[in-house]
Amino acid sequence: MSEDRTTLDLWFDPLCPWAWMTSRWALEVAKVRAVDVQFHVMSLSALNEGRELPSGYRELMDKAWSGARVALAVQANHPDKLTDFYTALGTRLHPGGQPNDRTAHAAALAEAGLPTELATAGDSDEADDALRAANAEVAEQVGTDVGTPVIRVNGMSLFGPVISPAPKGEEAGRLWDGFLNVLAYPGFFELKRSRTVDPIFD
Repeated sequence: MSEDRTTLDLWFDPLCPWAWMTSRWALEVAKVRAVDVQFHVMSLSALNEGRELPSGYRELMDKAWSGARVALAVQANHPDKLTDFYTALGTRLHPGGQPNDRTAHAAALAEAGLPTELATAGDSDEADDALRAANAEVAEQVGTDVGTPVIRVNGMSLFGPVISPAPKGEEAGRLWDGFLNVLAYPGFFELKRSRTVDPIFD
């Protein structure tokens, strides 16, 4: 008898280090549980349009469009390669500390076996309405006062988990088991404590 499998849908913006940490946990979960991970692109830049933000964060959001645009181009044209691209780009941006720019995008595309010409999508606003639509889909699930990551399982969604470092092996599986129990209760909204560490990339 084949094992029943669960789909974990995860929305990310390539710029977000916390989404990156959660994505590494999700892929680890797929190794120890009957889980298939499906990534989806959203945009923190689109999410923060029209909002009053500190000047430094506003500058960051203005520059963040490009990575989400390129990831969306991959999702639209080569959906089977989105995981590979996200891994290649996220490794450069987060543990690698590289800028979220065309150089990093093109290198990640090449590593994922994709046409480097897709990097030009970062300079065009043609797909920004699609990013806004992705954000609207997320907002329908979890509201507008959260960012990335957002996870959906069995029709239920939550922002998070926000973790550092990402657990490995069976520890990742145990966190997943608990997350499923919390997610399944429709009246659950929030658990939180202050962050005491930055993202730990290991």
